Amino acid sequence: MDISLVWSSAANHADWVQNGSVLETGNDLQSAIIISLFSDRMAQPGDVIPDGSNDPRGWWADDATHPIGSRMWLLRRSKQIPETSQLAYTYIAEALQWLIDDGVVAQFDISVQWPSRGVLGAQITAYKQDGTTLMTGLYSWAWSGINV
Repeated sequence: MDISLVWSSAANHADWVQNGSVLETGNDLQSAIIISLFSDRMAQPGDVIPDGSNDPRGWWADDATHPIGSRMWLLRRSKQIPETSQLAYTYIAEALQWLIDDGVVAQFDISVQWPSRGVLGAQITAYKQDGTTLMTGLYSWAWSGINV
């Protein structure tokens, strides 16, 4: 079992779950989703880096076959418009695809919305192969400088 992670929208980061002085285990799917969404995947050729640098980010051990994380960080200073929501949907689906490929889940339902100014939210529901719901999670990203 993996160490449990929980996403804090208020603090805009994940943290380990503790039970007293011991780290909790379990919630493997939730932890995998958090790592997949909130770790920075390497930018692809043609992606515009929001800070104007040439830093494609990503994890040092990434390879073309098994990249980790999402490209959500590329939307950091994007406008709060439908095109940004669509890109977010695409980046979320891309980040979670490995869980489908590895047979952990059969499919995801992903809904992206702007719950408030400067905050992008996503509701993600994971389904088993028999169609029953494994879990539903609400995730949000808050960026300074999103133009409306």
